[in-house]
Amino acid sequence: MTTTLITGANKGLGFEAARQLVAAGHTVYIGSRDPERGRRAAEELGARLVVIDITDDASVAAAAKTIEAEGGLDVLVNNAGIEERAQDNGVIGAADLTAELMRRTFETNVFGTVRVTHAFLPLLQRSPAPVIVNLSSGLASLTRVSTAGTPTYAYPGIAYPASKTAVNMITVQYAKAFPAMRINAVEPGFTKTDLNGNTGIQTVEQGAEIIVRMARLTPDGPTGTYVDAEGPLPW
Repeated sequence: MTTTLITGANKGLGFEAARQLVAAGHTVYIGSRDPERGRRAAEELGARLVVIDITDDASVAAAAKTIEAEGGLDVLVNNAGIEERAQDNGVIGAADLTAELMRRTFETNVFGTVRVTHAFLPLLQRSPAPVIVNLSSGLASLTRVSTAGTPTYAYPGIAYPASKTAVNMITVQYAKAFPAMRINAVEPGFTKTDLNGNTGIQTVEQGAEIIVRMARLTPDGPTGTYVDAEGPLPW
């Protein structure tokens, strides 16, 4: 039985990925900062709850101890992330970007990913088929963001794309450091979730497909890649 932890899984893409992986036979831990929301999600899905705030060292360490005590971990999905928006759900552009907004975004999307990965590496290294899936974004692609005439080029925000570009670099470097693991970054697509004020154009079922596909990789699968449902993306 494959055991999987998905952070930020009480709603949105994380919840749907958990649903699909439970259906595929995984034992899934719903990682949730809010215990009550996490409990409801876990009960609905037939999953397990682990309370985890990825911005807090003690919370992450406690979650790792819990999962270790219950048998270990095979797959880590670093799904939890934030994108701060203006009050009208507008994207915060360069003129209004502050260092504090950048810091908050990186605290979750970048430092949180590293914090969780570091805490669970010892458990993953004991697995016969360890996998890490890092949630990236099409906005992380320097090639796409700099290609005029595309929707990615038109996106005016800085903090969120920069954080996800950092996640891509983290993915590549971890993959080189741990060649026995399958470690990849995925772009789920512009999915209708709370992250973007439900302005996305595809369903969570569609968005979660690539997460689930990469979470189910076997030891001969790819590593160090950046992909969406259609295949590799340009860095």
